[in-house]
Amino acid sequence: MRGIQLRVNGRDYEHEVEPRMLLVHYLRERLNLTGTMVGCNTSNCGACTVLVDGQSVKSCTMFAVQASGRGIMTVQGIATNGDWHPMQTAFHENHGLQCGYCTPGMIMASISMLQENPSPTEPEIREALEGNYCRCTGYENIVKAVQQVAQGS
Repeated sequence: MRGIQLRVNGRDYEHEVEPRMLLVHYLRERLNLTGTMVGCNTSNCGACTVLVDGQSVKSCTMFAVQASGRGIMTVQGIATNGDWHPMQTAFHENHGLQCGYCTPGMIMASISMLQENPSPTEPEIREALEGNYCRCTGYENIVKAVQQVAQGS
């Protein structure tokens, strides 16, 4: 076991974990933050995407011990005082989800992308999200949602 300390969704945590425990499993099993999904477990689908110190990371590729001392934001931490994050609202308004399994990862990857490029073109949005799969093929509306947030409407 190894001690870790991290800040998740603005709250500090300290736990002993197995050194090989993946961050996604720590978030889901230890913190009960089940909004972060486990998809492929091989970093191909992006369902487990979270922000680590503001950067998009597939949490199935990072050990919890590697996240020690860092700030983690999950989809469950982006709302403010019960109000959805603008990206959540845009996904809702543009029907940017179908089954919803990929949605948390898509939202987190989209937020990260807009932090790096606040005015992306449609091809840039598609390229930035190419590591996140929607098995329902809802990409058109996902792109519209991201464009809505980028345009500030």
